[in-house]
Amino acid sequence: MILTEFVSNAAAMLFVTIDPIGLAPVFLALTAGASSTQRRTIAIKALAISATTLLAFLFAGHSLLKVMGISQPAFQVAGGLLLFIIAVEMVFEHRQKRKAESAEKASDEAADLSTVAVFPLAIPLIAGPATISAVILLAGEAPGMTGSMALLAVLAAVLGGVFLVFLLSDKISSYLNPTIQMIITRLFGVLLAALSVQFVADGIMSLFNI
Repeated sequence: MILTEFVSNAAAMLFVTIDPIGLAPVFLALTAGASSTQRRTIAIKALAISATTLLAFLFAGHSLLKVMGISQPAFQVAGGLLLFIIAVEMVFEHRQKRKAESAEKASDEAADLSTVAVFPLAIPLIAGPATISAVILLAGEAPGMTGSMALLAVLAAVLGGVFLVFLLSDKISSYLNPTIQMIITRLFGVLLAALSVQFVADGIMSLFNI
């Protein structure tokens, strides 16, 4: 896989699985009643925790697979199927409902706003199973050291976008009415479905040496 193709695939997959725009209304719901300073603190904490989690899987994910006796092609197939399920949920609007339910649950249970940064913002809304799977899969397909560095840059850019969305969440939500959100979510879902099918196909070909 050439570098430019890898970077474009990585950017699309990470942007779709993390879904920065879709997190804006969830962040607003979770931080209802918080001041701008508190929201900034929560955003920084959530990004720090999710970034640490994703970097750990990016660098140690393959070692973990080896310890568990899981081959890269097998993980490609499993991860691709997981991403496909997420894509189906996005197309049929189930994912946003689950995010809203997680936000409501956290709002009911959290006595301190700072705990919201850990759950559900950092985990599982930003660094969830789909994103972790995507990071491990992309790390395995990265073309050499240059590809790994490019993947780090893409991940940093997407997480930076999440932070920006959090800071501007009130303005973004005012422009994104339910219809626009639905259109964006379904378009991203179709894109993620296509990428996940490609991962499954590549994994099957590697498994059977086709």
